Amino acid sequence: MRSKLKAVFTSSLWRSGIVLAGFILAFAYLALRIYILQTENFDEYRKAVMEQLTTKTEIAAGRGNIYDRNGVMLATDTTVYRIFISPKDISECETENAEQIIAKGLSELLEGVEYEKVMEKAALTHRLDETIKKDVEKEDADRVRAFIEEHGFEDEIHVQPTSKRYYCYDGLAASVLGFTGDQNIGRYGLEVQYDEVLSGTNGFYVTARDSHGIEIPTEYEVYIEPQDGHSLVTTIDRYIQSALEEQLKATYEENGAGERVCGIVMDVNTGEILAMATYPSFNCNTPNVLDQFYLDRIAKSGLVEGTDEYNDFRYAQLLNSWTNKTITDTYMPGSTFKILTTSMCLEEKVVSVGEQFYCRGSYLVPGYSRPISCHKKTGHGSQSFARALQQSCNPAMMEIALRIGSEKFYNYVDALGYLDKTGVDLPGEQDSIFHAPANFNQVELATAAFGQNFNITALQQIRGVAAIANGGYLVTPHVVKEIVDSDGNVVQSFDLGKTRQVISSDVCRTVTEILEEGVATDGGAKNAYVAGYRIAAKTGTTEKIGKFDEQGNESYRIGSTVAYAPAENPQVAVLIVVDEPQNGSVYGSIVAAPYVANVMKTILPYMGVEAEYSDAELAKLSRKVPSYVGWSVNDAVASLDYISLDYEVIGDGDVVTKLVPKAGSEMSRDGKLYVYTGDAQPASNVTVPDVLGKNATVANVMITNNKLNILITGSTNSQNGSGPVVVSQSPAAGEKVPAGTVVTIELRYLDGTD
Repeated sequence: MRSKLKAVFTSSLWRSGIVLAGFILAFAYLALRIYILQTENFDEYRKAVMEQLTTKTEIAAGRGNIYDRNGVMLATDTTVYRIFISPKDISECETENAEQIIAKGLSELLEGVEYEKVMEKAALTHRLDETIKKDVEKEDADRVRAFIEEHGFEDEIHVQPTSKRYYCYDGLAASVLGFTGDQNIGRYGLEVQYDEVLSGTNGFYVTARDSHGIEIPTEYEVYIEPQDGHSLVTTIDRYIQSALEEQLKATYEENGAGERVCGIVMDVNTGEILAMATYPSFNCNTPNVLDQFYLDRIAKSGLVEGTDEYNDFRYAQLLNSWTNKTITDTYMPGSTFKILTTSMCLEEKVVSVGEQFYCRGSYLVPGYSRPISCHKKTGHGSQSFARALQQSCNPAMMEIALRIGSEKFYNYVDALGYLDKTGVDLPGEQDSIFHAPANFNQVELATAAFGQNFNITALQQIRGVAAIANGGYLVTPHVVKEIVDSDGNVVQSFDLGKTRQVISSDVCRTVTEILEEGVATDGGAKNAYVAGYRIAAKTGTTEKIGKFDEQGNESYRIGSTVAYAPAENPQVAVLIVVDEPQNGSVYGSIVAAPYVANVMKTILPYMGVEAEYSDAELAKLSRKVPSYVGWSVNDAVASLDYISLDYEVIGDGDVVTKLVPKAGSEMSRDGKLYVYTGDAQPASNVTVPDVLGKNATVANVMITNNKLNILITGSTNSQNGSGPVVVSQSPAAGEKVPAGTVVTIELRYLDGTD
């Protein structure tokens, strides 16, 4: 019996020991786990717990502004609002049918917000934040606030101020500035190139909330202040940018351009880009809205709206509208490259300015089977080399290029920056397409001499020409001048200046004089003339190889003109490229040169370059009509006699009551002013003659014989008035106007062939 009891006791003790050991092991395991949680994985689990108990709200940093070179704001942030709801609070709201009231109210107050979508979001009752609409303007946000107050929905609907990028001049410098996308992140142009600089660092604050989402005070409340982004001071000048864009628009509307037009204005000594544009372009504030140019393309495509093909094509047009054509597209520069060919050959002394050349209309390159044509098929005949450049003679350029040889020519092309990207601080710059050295034989050399059979960007071309303008130095084009912080302190500046000298100053001066003389007289670039300023310019026209029209012909052309001024001390260069002109002439001398002249005419006085007129130019200058209204007739007549302005007094009053032309108007110096006195009134009884297509002399006679005044603009560099013809007039022919009205005409040479 005792042995049985002992056995039972021993068995019970053993089982108890096992259970106790189990408890000890379990406790030890738990203790070990707690130790691990509190040491090795503490931060990880603490973070997980805190994420369940806290809410982190990001505070967006202010994006830096973008200014022009004079401090004019081009891009900034503006306050907009995010409207969001708290579905959890809506589900607990004591107002009956709160979700329906909220959905109805917000859908009526906010454009584009649908009742059903709000209801769907309100049904997510576990959520505290569901966005209803972003980028809401203040007026709409105020209406939502009034709705909240009216219904007591302070917990259910929220209006949160946020920021949105705003471009002060809509589409001005669009392809340079670019735009931002979601969360104000840069997507194109300077906005993406300098996104990290502009963005800054977002801040945030963390608050603890209970199980119902209600904020509670805890030691875990944290606030990290955002660091606003830096601002950019660009090299762009708003006034010059506007002048360039105005002329790009004008040439597009008057000449057409199947593949758009583009242009650049650059400081030849620093490489600072004062203006850069493509037309048609886009509005930075609404970058997804297509210009009519692209809508017409889509309409002509014949694609069915809503199909994948249609959507893909439309998106391709949108992408194309954002491109900066001056750096993303390449083209053959044509005769504008003759500036560089001339410079390198004069530098190597293989030709002299006065050397005589004879042009038969073509040139046979040794070893080539057929002659290569000049743009003037009948030939230029005998001419000096200087005149060959002014008249854009292809054979002369081919002959001197063959003298310099393939290797040296290629080395100059490289030294002038045509084989590399310019390094401009903008996204999307393309490489040039030039012959490989091993394939650069006699024929390639000959055609390259007049700018054919290789492709470059417009920016590469204006940089190459700027080197001739500034005395032979290569510059680095750039569009950002400084980076400044929010207090206006300069963080970084970009004074890149000149790099290597490629052409001697003497040669550059000689080339400039040749070009300037051609503009002032009968050179191919005579439409680039501006009275009072010495302009050096060269035109160019090239065909687009590989693009065929409906008849299978390579009939598409590119017309361009590059110019720099003032010739005696070059400061600025202008280049305009018209891709596929379609409304008549395709020559750069007609579709680009007059518009380059208009840019120069606008910006040179603005830049402080004073006009210096020759006697012949002074004789053609206009004058402003003085303000005589209210003067006594005797005083007005005495003043008119003193300034030698012809006049006719109409009426028998003692006081001047009206003038035709009116005070402040521009009229020719030998015009006539009609002075009205007493009750006399000007009558619209003179018919404006049609002078379109007439030369200046004939137009002047027709207008003045009709008792009208004339104001001549455009190519006024003709010595005898027989060269250029009238291409526009205002008022239009046939209009009835008072005697003395000013008829403004624009003269232009239409004999351009390059």
